[in-house]
Amino acid sequence: MKFMIIVKATADSEAGRFPPHSEQMFKEMGDFQEELAKAGVLLDASGLQPSSKGWRIRYDGDVRHVTDGPFTESKELIAGYTMIQVRDRAEALEWSRRFPNPVGPGMSAEIEVRQFYELDDFKEIAELQTIDRFRKMGME
Repeated sequence: MKFMIIVKATADSEAGRFPPHSEQMFKEMGDFQEELAKAGVLLDASGLQPSSKGWRIRYDGDVRHVTDGPFTESKELIAGYTMIQVRDRAEALEWSRRFPNPVGPGMSAEIEVRQFYELDDFKEIAELQTIDRFRKMGME
């Protein structure tokens, strides 16, 4: 089972400002990521630049509209992520409970954890050859 631990954006992360005591936060995050790697569950992890450096594409039928960032409502945005692959939901919950505070010790913050769909989850809505097409691309 794959899960994504999502670090919510803040006004500071959207402004491109790192939190106070960033060195300590990066050290704690590095220690945690090392634990994940040693346990063999870390798939990927990274921070995201502010939405001012990104864009959105809105679909209106066949027409695509591009909107450059920044985007409002920083609480709706993602500042970073960690992807893990574990045996079950309980293991994902245990790892996420140990996730370091992404803005530093003693600060208010929030992370969100979401499970990825597996290809087998689509058996009811897609033909086997369509699912196998994704498997051949290395997507599991």
